Amino acid sequence: MDPYNVIVKPHVTEKTMNLIDQNNELAFVVRRDATKSQVKKAFEFLYDEKVLRVNTHITPKGLKLAYVKLADEGEAEDVAVKMGVF
Repeated sequence: MDPYNVIVKPHVTEKTMNLIDQNNELAFVVRRDATKSQVKKAFEFLYDEKVLRVNTHITPKGLKLAYVKLADEGEAEDVAVKMGVF
């Protein structure tokens, strides 16, 4: 699957902003049929960062969220700045 089709957009809320600072995690809206390994490969391809783990969650609205924890400490903030979140 194409990495540009797996990750739809970043998911920015107050909770996800705290996750960036405290847990070195980023949150994304992903395709509903995307697996954790596809999300991991797509993120590593698009942002050139090592991923430690991926957790997914389907919201009551039907969106699938992926929480991506990065291996290197402080990298989530750097990626967020590149994406324009900050």
